[in-house]
Amino acid sequence: MQPIRRIGGHNEGCKEVMHRLTRFAKNIFRGKAGPSSQETPEALRAAFQSRYWNFKALLEANNKALEVMSSMEQALRKSQSFGMAFVRANCTAVSVNVYKIIQNMNALSPDRYRDLYDVFEGIRRKINTILTKHKDIRSGEWLLTLESVNKDMADQAGGKMSNLGEIKNRVGLPVPDGFVITASAYKMFLEHNNLQEEIDRLIQPLDLENMEMLHRASARVQLLVMKSPLPPELERRIVTAYKRLEKKTKSNVKLSVRSSGLSEDAEKSSFAGQYRSVLNIGPQFLAEAYKEIVASKYSPQAIMYRLNMGFRDEDVAMSVGCMVMVDAVSSGVMYSRDPADIRNDVVVINAVWGLAKSIVDGTASPDLVVVSRTLPRQVKKKEIRKKEKKFVCHPVEGTCSLAAVGPEKEAPAITDAQALRLADLAVDLENHFGCPQDIEWSIDQAGEVKILQSRPLRQPDSEIPAARERIDSAVEAAIIVEGGVTASPGVASGPAFLVTATVDLLQFPQGAVLVAEHSLPHWAAALNRAAAVVTDRGGVAGHLATVSREFDIPALFNTLVGTSRIENNMMVTVDADGRKVYAGKVESLLAQSFHEKPNLMKGSPVYHVLQDVLEFIAPLNLTDPEGIDFVPKGCKTYHDITRFCHEKAVREMFSFGADRRFPEHSSKQLVCDVPMQWWVINLDDGFKMPVSGRTVKLENIASIPMLALWQGITAVPWEGPPPIDARGFLSVMFRSTMDPSLDPTRRSRYSEKNYFMISKHYCNLTSRLGYHFSTVEAFVGDNPRENYVSFSFKGGGADVNRRILRLKFIEKILKRFDFRIEINEDCIMARLEGCDRDFLLDRLKVLGYISIHTRQLDMVMGDPSTASRYADQHLQNIGSFVSLEAE
Repeated sequence: MQPIRRIGGHNEGCKEVMHRLTRFAKNIFRGKAGPSSQETPEALRAAFQSRYWNFKALLEANNKALEVMSSMEQALRKSQSFGMAFVRANCTAVSVNVYKIIQNMNALSPDRYRDLYDVFEGIRRKINTILTKHKDIRSGEWLLTLESVNKDMADQAGGKMSNLGEIKNRVGLPVPDGFVITASAYKMFLEHNNLQEEIDRLIQPLDLENMEMLHRASARVQLLVMKSPLPPELERRIVTAYKRLEKKTKSNVKLSVRSSGLSEDAEKSSFAGQYRSVLNIGPQFLAEAYKEIVASKYSPQAIMYRLNMGFRDEDVAMSVGCMVMVDAVSSGVMYSRDPADIRNDVVVINAVWGLAKSIVDGTASPDLVVVSRTLPRQVKKKEIRKKEKKFVCHPVEGTCSLAAVGPEKEAPAITDAQALRLADLAVDLENHFGCPQDIEWSIDQAGEVKILQSRPLRQPDSEIPAARERIDSAVEAAIIVEGGVTASPGVASGPAFLVTATVDLLQFPQGAVLVAEHSLPHWAAALNRAAAVVTDRGGVAGHLATVSREFDIPALFNTLVGTSRIENNMMVTVDADGRKVYAGKVESLLAQSFHEKPNLMKGSPVYHVLQDVLEFIAPLNLTDPEGIDFVPKGCKTYHDITRFCHEKAVREMFSFGADRRFPEHSSKQLVCDVPMQWWVINLDDGFKMPVSGRTVKLENIASIPMLALWQGITAVPWEGPPPIDARGFLSVMFRSTMDPSLDPTRRSRYSEKNYFMISKHYCNLTSRLGYHFSTVEAFVGDNPRENYVSFSFKGGGADVNRRILRLKFIEKILKRFDFRIEINEDCIMARLEGCDRDFLLDRLKVLGYISIHTRQLDMVMGDPSTASRYADQHLQNIGSFVSLEAE
């Protein structure tokens, strides 16, 4: 959809309006009574031109401000991700446009509304306080022993290590010894090197679309962190902590160094695989390993994850856990519940030989063992897969990959007895934490199980139609790939895009199916744009699988043949539940599996920031122009300021000449049978003959676009409000109690006035009909390049759902007549330009009809079928005076 060009945006049309205004101004201002002694005709012409330009600028800024407000409200309510860059940019945009409105309002008055500047500044300061507020890292110890940590210390030890401290010290399950380099130490490291300001400069402008900028900023920040020295005191304390651990365990003990960021391993945000881990290292590498973990906070996938999940950079301080390395015989990841099926009451265990690295990074296909949760526990299912390699501890290299040899390739990585023991631990951990758990474990050389991580397991919020409930025979599309494992349930369709290297992510298109050989964690950087994921290798326990489930992206892993059978740009449908990939777009499967995507942002820090700033931007408190609170100091939000200024600006334009001796340029009431007040101001040559009285007849109107609008307004008599249903009536009555100006029993003298500003080829209609507000602006001449029509419509007396359904009704009509449409919340904007005269005049008739016949329709819009039925009925009415070409 092309962006809609706003009022004032069509320069040629505006210039033509002003050219004609200037050309005819001399005749207009040569009134019979002559000018007052204080003002010459030339001065009056200049004053009127200045007012007109100020009014145009005010309208343009008003439209832009309302558009930004609607965009911000839409982001809050829809399932779309946004970062602080979006919030800051939109707060700036709305502030700039509201300030312009105030400037032009005071230029129109002149300077009778200077109090608005103080009101504006007060609101701006409140918004700025919210934007600059951040969560301070609580001062505390730089290092903590794992024995002193529990789940209540996540603000210092981070999610991962606070959970492990809880398991070790309160649950009493085996966890390796270790220590934590805390969030306070992280803060000290940044301050010691003055890093935060430069990091903010590089990170804050990032958005979700510019992948090239993201990777460039990521590389710069990571290099900056790695080049920065640790504070000497911090380095000394790390060495001391290591020596104490060495004394407690054994000489030259090797460590695993892992991230434990604040908010990591939380219920809604696992950060799975987004940060780096450094395994099996000695004390000489601890400082560098620590900086590697901190730097990994700014990996492309970690930055993208935070943006998608609504975390500000400053909200995620990086704690680092240092634990004794487990020299594992076998390792894996287990779930205390089935991650893909809420009905399946089992423990799911994935296991490989050696370390769990090959599972979590998606390069191996692990054994699968399913154990019943009910007592006595039983192994319900086993899938023993061929294991070509394993990761093991190496005395010099840290970790290395070795080829599996002999019977080890085909043998199960764990025994049935070990599987039952693991299932016991999984259930115990779920019972302690009170929710399903995602657990990493290892079995050491002595056969003892060690818990390395436990975090909340995210399952589907509701049951999603599964393959076993579908009739595959109904799908006639060709099967490209069959088999694999369901890493994340669901069905999705899109063009295939094969990724083999990180650089491919820079070109990854929106809505494509990501196809890769391995389910590597860094592919997560593309999940906000991916429709689905298909890989040759990997399992349900990998980090990419975890993040895919969080993002509700269907993922089919371990297909073995995906990259060899799926070609780039091939349209495919991925049925992760049925473990198939079909050629083309299979509508039947997509329809069966449709469900609303979760709002990843809801409840996040960035979500709350947007929610808080909108309290000072979007609510409309000033709704009755005749109310005693309709004054500058009554404005509590930016929306109040826009409403106040718009009302006052219209009055200013229509009062021009009231204190001058030029009645032909004052506002005139239109003599007509339509039961509303219509007022007209002649900007230029909009009247055929001069008018000396207070009224003007329709036969004296020369404005071509106004006459077209009026034809639409009067073409079909309005039959009055439709029969209202009970819910619609209660909806309006409830809004009326909250907003006295909407009380249907209380007529506002000003609310039924509608205003035309006209010249021969130009018209601006400001209309308040019932509870809604609309504007139409048009320039229609002989040169198609200069012609345009713009339309906006907002508001209503019913609840927001009914108002939105009315917009859908309007949208259906306008699309039939070629308008470009943009809908944000309960506001619709439409635009046509560059069209010939007769074409646009017909479209203006349609807009005139809509302006009258949409009154109170929001009250009967109970469901989409009603909206569609009314649209068809009104299209039939419009067809009686405008040609409806065959679709």
